[in-house]
Amino acid sequence: MNARERFLACMRFEPMDRAPDWEMGYWAGTLDRWHTEGLPRHPQGPSGLVPGAGVKGEGFPWRRGEPKDWAVHTRFGLDKGIEKIDGEWGIYPHFERKVLAEDDVTITYVAADGTVEQVRKDSTSLPHVLDWPVKDRASWEQLKAERLRIDITGRLSPEWPQQVAEYRNRDWPLVIGGPFLGVFSSLRSLLGFERMMYAFFDEPDLVKDILSHLTELWLALFEEVLSQTDVDYAYFWEDMSFKSGSMVSPRIFRAFLLPVYQRINGFFREHGIDITLLDTDGNVWGLIPLFLEGGVTGLYPFEVRAGMDVVEVRAAYPRLQMLGGIDKNALVAGPEAIDAELARVAPVVRSGGYIPGCDHYVPPDVPWEHFCYYRRRLKEIL
Repeated sequence: MNARERFLACMRFEPMDRAPDWEMGYWAGTLDRWHTEGLPRHPQGPSGLVPGAGVKGEGFPWRRGEPKDWAVHTRFGLDKGIEKIDGEWGIYPHFERKVLAEDDVTITYVAADGTVEQVRKDSTSLPHVLDWPVKDRASWEQLKAERLRIDITGRLSPEWPQQVAEYRNRDWPLVIGGPFLGVFSSLRSLLGFERMMYAFFDEPDLVKDILSHLTELWLALFEEVLSQTDVDYAYFWEDMSFKSGSMVSPRIFRAFLLPVYQRINGFFREHGIDITLLDTDGNVWGLIPLFLEGGVTGLYPFEVRAGMDVVEVRAAYPRLQMLGGIDKNALVAGPEAIDAELARVAPVVRSGGYIPGCDHYVPPDVPWEHFCYYRRRLKEIL
């Protein structure tokens, strides 16, 4: 089986030769360390990245032009990974990047999505967002008119015709969606977390107008894309949970988010897309029933330290597709912890519908020797 066939068979709980052999990705600092410990460099691999930059592996939807791992992929002969349709689903045209302040450690600037971000120059921590583009109804109307027009012009890659031709005979999975395709995450990107949370109660009509408009924009784009190529699944990026639970209540989810999921996933089903995966870190136990009701068929990355045990989830939701679920901290600890972790998930791998891998990017405190041991042992249970 090729990578595309294997992925689809796994997600559909169908017979397959083995599960896909993927990793979600790595921090650039991790790869830098491994190159000093024995990992050969690859001529196509990214270079010049700060340690906190993400480098995508096979199991994380990759858009052409983004940093992508080749060194680990080649060293272990991993399967071809997921490619994401090269499109602009959110703010477009982008805001011009403008530096507002700078010192020896940080830089503050207007980002492409209109947020004002302060970041460490070494990118060893997440950006500290200081301001967001939507502050009230007036700023929303202006943004909608200027940068969220329901017009696909320029939103697909200049190489789109060539890409469509390449997709026809692909042997890797192709996905539509990803950032900026997310219901909760899009609101957060436009309003900011605190303002969004208040808006659910103080300005519900504004929230609903934002979501309604984004839905129309997304569906217009997807209609155009799917008129020219098929895809293998759809992908939402949300990150709407933290270590102990969801950031929104079931009531808020039902009132604002669920109708959007249902409409978009209904569109996907009408166009023959039967797999919808959603990426949200943290503890998502309380949201799983709502995601399923909204048409989501699978989740990742199942962070173990946040209480997301794929064994328990499979018992509770036997047909939920899962990716990730291996505690990255076991790779720090060493062979004994790795063996125990892989023994824990092995029965789920054999039952189908599950692609095992680390539960987020592999961190730089994982020694190359430990990672090599993990990859050898993981291959034995695929």
